[in-house]
Amino acid sequence: MIEFSLSKRQLQLRDMVRAFAESVVRPLALTWDREHRIDEAFLSNFVAMAAQMGGPAASWGVQGLGAGNAEPGRPETSAAKKSGSANLTTVLSAEELAWGDAALLLNLPGPGLGGPPVRATGTPEQKERFFSIFRDMSKGLKWGAYALTEPGAGSDVAGIRTSCRRDGSDWVLSGRKCYITNGARADWNVVFATVDPALGRAGHRAFVVEKGTPGFTVGKIEDKMGLRASETAELVLDDVRVPADNLLGGDEKYTNKEGFMTAMKTFDNTRPLVAAMAIGIGRAAYEYARDFAKRNYALARHTPRYAAIAERLARTGRQLEAARLVTWQAAWLADQEKPNAKEASMSKAMGGQAAIRACIEAIEICGVEGTLQRDHQLLEKWFRDIKVYDIFEGTGQIQRIVISKRLFEGLKSF
Repeated sequence: MIEFSLSKRQLQLRDMVRAFAESVVRPLALTWDREHRIDEAFLSNFVAMAAQMGGPAASWGVQGLGAGNAEPGRPETSAAKKSGSANLTTVLSAEELAWGDAALLLNLPGPGLGGPPVRATGTPEQKERFFSIFRDMSKGLKWGAYALTEPGAGSDVAGIRTSCRRDGSDWVLSGRKCYITNGARADWNVVFATVDPALGRAGHRAFVVEKGTPGFTVGKIEDKMGLRASETAELVLDDVRVPADNLLGGDEKYTNKEGFMTAMKTFDNTRPLVAAMAIGIGRAAYEYARDFAKRNYALARHTPRYAAIAERLARTGRQLEAARLVTWQAAWLADQEKPNAKEASMSKAMGGQAAIRACIEAIEICGVEGTLQRDHQLLEKWFRDIKVYDIFEGTGQIQRIVISKRLFEGLKSF
């Protein structure tokens, strides 16, 4: 049975993260946006503060992603992991931090989006080797990343063209990846390649490619409309030799489309997180518009204009709440180690669309006030930030395809 009430610990954590987002994150959000970066000293202090409060930065957002079990050789470090609620606790924290500034979540050190495929598919030795570098951030911040998207293969994952071929005890990779979060500074990237494009999904392989490997270089750093403080990089692989030990799971994992399934398992974990981030941004815009309307409109008056504004705000609130509950359901299923592909896609589709609509409604309700760039004005930034939440981790159209397939499993036309 799904339980939507939160534990005392979860409520305390949510309130603590919300207070931090309001007092620390929001005042810095526009500075980070203008400078296109978050200072590493701030990130170091953040990691240390989270540790002092009873757990790693994982408890606050991205790094808790899919972490229902502790990594090999590392004891469980949080009450969330011990109670089997790590994913739900993660989405709670992610919403609150995104309410402050979503870019902070994407900058947090740790394995990031590269963590779930290593955790789900890697051998015990690989998990130990690749996760161990994140255990002591006092020696310097470390990042992992997830390199799947290519110039010609984004939503169509089956269309990747980065090649891999076996050469003795190594694999040789060649190709180009784009829009990789933290890809340039990552100590390792999980890179997806294919032994033969004609094989489609059956040809996929997943490798961990470490920073500094000859032939593995950074192309351009994207100048984006939104989430400007988050690094988004192009990665180039020119005959990159990768040890066979870096093929996630080993050869035996790829007898039945395992490479493709590794990518899909990652999305099942990450989509609820992305949905929670979108909901945090949407909630911020909704609350801004609500407070603006209270200050400037006499909503209690029975006039068509004011009634329309009240109805728009009520509809926005309903949509965000519905998206939040589906997101919690997807995270809860992950915590129970139950299949959640349909619910994960539902959360991503609903969260992104509800948040985009919230930002549009807020801009329209606030008028020109909502479009201005000022030191205290974040609505214009949220409007820029939110669009990508209907694109990355699978577009809204892709989510609807996934949902349809899950709803009509067994029908040949699907």
